[in-house]
Amino acid sequence: MYFAALLARTEDGWEASDMELDDVESLSDLINLARAAAVDDDTVVALIEQEDAWFGVVRVDGEEDPRYFVSNAALASRSSYGSMLTEELLGSDEEDDELDELDLDGTEDGEEDSIAAFADADDDAEEAGAGAEPVPAGPLGDPRLLDDLGVSHKELMALDGDALSEIADSLGATEVLEAVR
Repeated sequence: MYFAALLARTEDGWEASDMELDDVESLSDLINLARAAAVDDDTVVALIEQEDAWFGVVRVDGEEDPRYFVSNAALASRSSYGSMLTEELLGSDEEDDELDELDLDGTEDGEEDSIAAFADADDDAEEAGAGAEPVPAGPLGDPRLLDDLGVSHKELMALDGDALSEIADSLGATEVLEAVR
């Protein structure tokens, strides 16, 4: 079972909203929800946890690139929402390698063959997990993403159990988070 919430910083403190994970099919969906919750392009922190097994933090500051942290990448990678985060953090060179192999000579036959080869290679890689980087057991991402908000990287790395409540407490957002829990 998952719990997810968005904390949006405002002039008066933090506002919390429950995040419907049913509406999140990709990391882009999650980022779009966070940006939509922002007040005047200020900071939004998305918090996700799965039954004390792992937690994830996504920080969105306006149009800047989001920053991510996952407490236990190996456990998170085994869940649908956690795998979105770990895949983003680990990156994937598979697509780049496959693009390098394409025959882009401009001929109609070459283009059709290269597109079919790309689709076949993509299907094979997904089924076999070929070239996948091993997922580390432990934290992954940017542990300093909350440093300026009152949660040091050392504190973030040491959290377990009810981590989201401890993060909210450090941010001064305990009451608003508990209201949506």
